Order: sequence, then structure tokens, then C-alpha cells
Amino acid sequence: MDDNLYDEFGNYIGPELESEEEEDEQEREEEDGRPVEDDDAWMDEAEAAARDKIAEDVGTTAVVLAEDRKYYPTAMEVYGEDIETLVMDEDAQPLEVPIIKPVKIRQFEIAKRDIVKTYVSTDFLLGLMKNAQLVRNLALVGHLHHGKTLFMDMLVEQTHEISTMDGTNERHLRFTDTRIDEQERGISIKAMPMSLVMEDSSGKSHLINILDTPGHVNFSDEMTAALRLADGAILLVDAVEGVMVNTERAIKHALQEGLPICIVINKVDRLITELKLPPADAYHKLRHTLEELNNLMALYATGPDPPQVDPVIGNVCFASATAGWSFTLQSFAKLYSDLHGVALDEQAFASKLWGDCYFHPETRTFKRKASAKGGERSFVQFILEPLYKLYSQIIGEHRRSVEITLAELGVHLKPSAYKLNVKPLLKLACSSVFGTATGFTDMLVKHIPSAKQAASSKVEHIYTGPQDSGLAESMKNCDPDGPLMVNVTKLFPKSDCSAFDAFGRIYSGTLQVGQSVRVLGEGYSPDDEEDMAVKEVTNLWVYQARYSLPIGKAHAGCWVLIEGVDASITKTATLCPRFYDDEVYIFRPLKFNTVSVVKTAVEPLNPSELPKMVEGLRKINKSYPLALTKVEESGEHTILGTGEIFLDSIMKDLRELYSEVEVKGPNILVDDTLAPEVDKGLLDALKDYIVQGFQWGAREGPLCDEPIRNVRFKILAATIAPEPLHRGGGQIIPTARRVAYSAFLMATPRLMEPVYYVEIQTPADCMSAIHNVLSRRRGHATAEVPKPGTPFYIVKAFLPVIESFGFETDLRYHTQGQAFCMSVFDHWSVVPGDPLDKSIVLRPLEPAPPQHLAREFMVKTRRRKGMSEDVSINKFFDDPMLLELARQDAVLQAIL
Repeated sequence: MDDNLYDEFGNYIGPELESEEEEDEQEREEEDGRPVEDDDAWMDEAEAAARDKIAEDVGTTAVVLAEDRKYYPTAMEVYGEDIETLVMDEDAQPLEVPIIKPVKIRQFEIAKRDIVKTYVSTDFLLGLMKNAQLVRNLALVGHLHHGKTLFMDMLVEQTHEISTMDGTNERHLRFTDTRIDEQERGISIKAMPMSLVMEDSSGKSHLINILDTPGHVNFSDEMTAALRLADGAILLVDAVEGVMVNTERAIKHALQEGLPICIVINKVDRLITELKLPPADAYHKLRHTLEELNNLMALYATGPDPPQVDPVIGNVCFASATAGWSFTLQSFAKLYSDLHGVALDEQAFASKLWGDCYFHPETRTFKRKASAKGGERSFVQFILEPLYKLYSQIIGEHRRSVEITLAELGVHLKPSAYKLNVKPLLKLACSSVFGTATGFTDMLVKHIPSAKQAASSKVEHIYTGPQDSGLAESMKNCDPDGPLMVNVTKLFPKSDCSAFDAFGRIYSGTLQVGQSVRVLGEGYSPDDEEDMAVKEVTNLWVYQARYSLPIGKAHAGCWVLIEGVDASITKTATLCPRFYDDEVYIFRPLKFNTVSVVKTAVEPLNPSELPKMVEGLRKINKSYPLALTKVEESGEHTILGTGEIFLDSIMKDLRELYSEVEVKGPNILVDDTLAPEVDKGLLDALKDYIVQGFQWGAREGPLCDEPIRNVRFKILAATIAPEPLHRGGGQIIPTARRVAYSAFLMATPRLMEPVYYVEIQTPADCMSAIHNVLSRRRGHATAEVPKPGTPFYIVKAFLPVIESFGFETDLRYHTQGQAFCMSVFDHWSVVPGDPLDKSIVLRPLEPAPPQHLAREFMVKTRRRKGMSEDVSINKFFDDPMLLELARQDAVLQAIL
């Protein structure tokens, strides 16, 4: 070993050695007879040529500064102008982060289906969309668990080649509950549209657009959005439960929108299988329910002639969605006519099937009184008794008697059908007897106006512009050739939740893919065009809940799902032509029948993800019509909703779909108020500035930084500086705010809290447990009403919203799951106690007595918002003002 090749530490310092790979490559090339080439030789030559060119351009005598000298050629000079080159900086990306970010699929919806095959072609459906006379736009409304979604399942099964009941576990598909959490909870959260081609009794096809709405009162904003697009309301009522709290609210809301109402009394078979009522008692139960509905319609009607529902008129349908059947008196009369092959006046026969009408077999006539031998009413004899007979035989599993009864009704089932379980067999037999929902379709065609017929009254109710303009006339005529006008009331998220598709109704014109439109927000007006954007329609669909039909254009009178216009829409919007000479006004924003009173604060898990959370809150604001998001003065982000389950659904979407956030505990909206009411005065000088200061102070009260309610301020005196410089808005507005605060704090202020109206359905033996649960939560019952024809009572009560969290769970626990409650905001109530009483000592982890609640609420709210615990009037006055107030107080005491 040559010592000159290594240093004293043994490190090699000799000439560079060739690597084994290079030696092997040279040996292989020599063996193959190929010349040894350098792979990078061409690059070296290119760089050398580029450097020579640089030297030639600069010249030897040119003076070039060091910072301007070009030491290396550019990538384009090396590789040529025809080759695209990308120069990347040093890679600073962490190893655990993938170079290409994978597409994140959020599983919040049941997997979208391919287009489900229907009994009519898609071209036929699209053809019906062009004729507004054959289109009916409906909202399916009603109380929770009254069967709206299962009724939609029945209609889907009758129009699509699909079964909506799983034969193994006998569970229903719930086709319009597309979200996973809807399927898990067993309730609808979002309104979902479908367009169905249905035939009436004469065989004529109609396009029925139906929006299935949630029945829970917390999600009544979805019902509001649906009613805005509809020309009529289909109200589903449970035959056993009858009129409930959301039934009444749905009637009131539909009448306020000026919509006709048709009734579907659902779950009629519960009278047979659960209550086991005799047929005569079942009739009285149904009649009592209709009387309650008519009383409510008379109560909430806006015109002189209140609408009425009556089976004889034809706007009442009887159904059992789980068993797959529905009928009206008219369709049942037709069933008898077809069964016996007798030509009869179906309407005349139907008029005899309701009310105090008896059939006399001796004379074969209908009379108002029963015969001497007795007898039941015609509805009981001709409808309920055959229905009872069919149910009892199928449930009793008497195969032979079932075959005989079905044969009498003209139905013959396959032998394999009788091997089915009771529920599938019952559904098969009843659907075979009653057929499709032709009676339901007849009711819609007769009592719900078509899209063209309803356009005039609809436009008068919701369009804010002049009704005599050419644009309004075009909308009233539902003119497909007129200027485009679309009212958007719903936004549906895409599968990746990155954007939304807008759902709306076309009132005039034709909307096409690729068309540029103006999107007018709720703040738009011809005088202020700030809330306006120009967007291009990139796609159009007919929304069918679990699948969508792509279309090229949509005509006036139809519902359509629109892609590409959602960016500037917050709640509702108006779409109009991009270029239109006349002034365009917006459609009226939605008017809800409840308010958001429950508030929760949110913050990101990682503070650096605050922008991501803010973007998520923006999407929440789009997705939920009644959700309100705002930033408090302390910087806290808050969400306001209608109730516990509403906020729970929002927070689930915020966590899983839009951003990852840490949730702070629910906080109830607390308002400041004034106990005694005083006269209100106005000061003409500087009125606008004073009003602004007052509004600022009323919006952020001094107790909890929450709005002030039910307070009047009277200005007793004012000293105004003569110099204009000292009486500008910058001086008057903050001063007016301080004056409002000080006057409020010196006048025995009180806190107010929102109160729920609670309706509890319970058996009689659970009454005491319900009263105990209510009393522990500062609630109280106001009425206990027995439900006619059932063993249930309806307990009506008031409960503070702050005490409502966990109330339903507590109620079910103490009643062994027998009681069920629904709650909705009703009014504001004064919280007991004085919030400014500093003598009250609040002990941690101990419940405060009732008279200390106001103080506890105020202190804890201020702590949460990062404010000082005590409210002092001193910070609103300077020292001279305090001395003057003290002097006036001393004079007053001396006089007294």
C-alpha cells in the first residue's frame, strides 16, 4: 500500500477512482463493440455554447456590475425555446405529507345511484316539463313521524322499478332520506325534491314535483323554503296522534303563503292494529281529526272564506304508507264500480260514503237515518269493514279466508306470496287491491293549481317589484319565451362539499346550460347593485333525491338544480338575464315561523386553522336556512340555531364536512331588558347620530354584551356644543351609547331568557314523572288534554331553553320511554334575581338558588366572553359627571 495515497488518519487522498458501476458499464460497452459515451456530454456542450454566447453578447471591453453579471445560462437557453422547463426550489414539504394530495371523499350521503329505471321514459318526463299546465308543485308537510318519507317511498315504488322495503329485515328504504345521519336518526333533516310522473284515474299523466320536508320543529326552516317553491301543501296527519304542534304550525305557514291544503290521513291501519278500535269508533276518530283541522284553518285563514277539507269534496285522502295503499272516496267508489262491473255516478256514490249516511238494503237507497233493523254508517259499511276484514285475516294468517276475500276483490296472488311474512304479505295484498295512487293524483289535479294557473297569485305574493311591469306579466303568464326569472331558495352541497348546487323554480323564460345570468342577492335593489354577480350556468339537473337527471334546458314552471351560480348566494337569490333593459327586483326573502335562540361558540382545534373554520361557517350559513353565524366583539365565533338537535346537526356537519373544530359548551342567548316601562322621547337635533348610538348600545347591552329588548329611553335634557366641530358623529354616537348604558344600569336592569313551548305525548300513568322532571328544570305545565280515541294525554308546558339540554333524554328515562316531546320557541321571560347584586356569592360546582340565577348567568357569560365579571357604571362617566350625580343624589335625599 502506497503511504502517499493516505493521510495520517487513514483517509484516501489519492487520485479519483472510477466506481465499480462505471467500470462494469465500460466493460459491457467494450464487449458489445459500442463506443464509450458520456450521458451528460450533450448537456455540457449546450452549457458551454450558452456561456460562449453570453461572452460574445457582453463583449470583452464592456463594464458589467457584479449584480448584473450573468454567470450561468437560463434553462431556456440550455434546452431550447420549444421545451417547457420548470425550476423548483428546495423541497421543504414534510415527509408525512403526500406530494399529490389525495381527493378526500366525505361520506355524508348514501352512495349516489345510477339513474333508477322508471315506468316511463326520461324523454317523456322532460316532455311534460315543457307543459306548465301538466305540472304540479307540492310541499309534503306534517308533524314528526307522521309518515311523510314513507309516503314518498310508496310513490317512488309506484313510479320506479324499485322495491322500497327490504324483504329480509322488513325495513323501508326511506328514499328521500339521502344523508347517513338521517338514516341513523330515523328523521328527515333536509328537504328533498323528486319529480314523479303519475297517472290520474282517467290515465292522463302529470308531472308531480314534491318536496319532502322534515317534520321536526327544529328544522321548520326547510319547510319554509319548500313552501316558497310550491303551489300547494300536502299535509300528512297520523290517524292516531291527530293534530300535533307541527301540524298546527304547518297549517298556519301554508295559509300565510296563500297555498291550498290537501289532507292525507296516514297510518289508518294503526286504528286497527294498535288501538284495536271498532270500525264505528275508528270513523268517529277520523271525523274528529278532520274537525280539528278545519277549526285550525278557520283560525289562521287570512281571507273572509276560510278553506275547508272534506272527504266528499275530494281534498282528503286516506292512506297507509307502510302497507302501500291510499284512496279517496272517489277512487273507492270507482273501485266498487270496476269490481262489480256496474256503471254508476262515482261522484254521487262518493258523496254518500261520508257523514251521517246509511244504506238501506231493502230499498237499496241511502238515507240520513239508519233503518229499523239498525246498521252502520256507509263509510263504516263499505270501506272500514272490508279493510278490517282484510287486515284481520292476513294478520291472523288464515290463508284460505285471505284467498277468498282477495278473490271477492278480484285479486289472485301467487302461492309463493302466502309464504311471506305478515308485513310484506299485507303490503302486497293491499297494493294489489287498491292499485296505484290514482285517487291521490286526482286530488292533486283537482285541488292544487298547475304551475301556470298558480303563477299569478304566487308572483303577487313574493315579487317585490311593480306588478304591472312587463317582467311581472311574463311571470304571471308563466311564459317560457319571456325574460328569465328564477327564485333560488335551497342550496345542496356537492359530494366533496367544496361548493353547492342551487335549487330553484323558474317563473318565466328558459334556463340553459352555458347561459350567463345575473345572481341577485337578498340585499340587491335597482338603487344599490352591490349584492349582484354575473355567473355562468355550467350544468342543470332534475333532482331525484338519490340520483339526478342531466338536462340541457329547463322551462318556466319547473324546479331545477343549477351548478355554477352558488358562489355569491347566502340564503336565497334571484336569477335574471345578464342583459335586460328594464329594472329587475328580487323575490322576497324567506319569512320563517320561528327564531334562532340557542347559541353555541366554536373555535378551531388548531388556531392556525381559523381561516378553514371560518370558511366552514360560511358553508353552514348556506346549508341551513335559519342558521346564523356571527363574530362577537370578543372575537368569539358563534352559531345560532333553533334547538338542540338543530345545533347538533350543524356541529356534525362542521366537524365532518367543512372543518375540524373544537366545540365549547352550548350557550343560551341571554338578552338585557328593563323591568319598568318608561315613556319614549325624541330629540330632533342630531337625531340620526343619537339613533345610531342608541342602536349600537341596544345591540350590545352592558350586562352580557347581548341585545337589549323591550326598553324605552327618554331624553330629558341635552347640552349641545355650538361649534360644529364638537358635535359630529364621532362625538355624539359614542356619547349616546354611554348615556344609554348608564341610564339602563341605573334603572334596575334585568336579564331575559328564551322559553320553549313543549308538547308532551304521554300515557296517563306517567303524569307525575313528567311534572317532576319539569319542576327540576324550572318548567311548568299549563294544560293536560286527553287525546280522543287514544290512551294518550297531551301535556302542554313551558320550559326555559337553557334547561332544555338533555330534557328529552331525562323525560324518556323517568317514563321508561313512554313519553315523547317536541319543543319550539315561544316567548322571552325575565330571569329571577338581580344581575347587579354583588352580595350574592356564587359557589363553584353548586347549583344557584332561583333568586341568584340572573347574577350567575351574567357572571358566567361575561367570563366566557373574556369580560370583567362586574358591571360598573363608573366606566361610562368621567369624574366631574360622577361628582355631579353624587351631588344631585345628596340633594334628592335631603328633599326626601
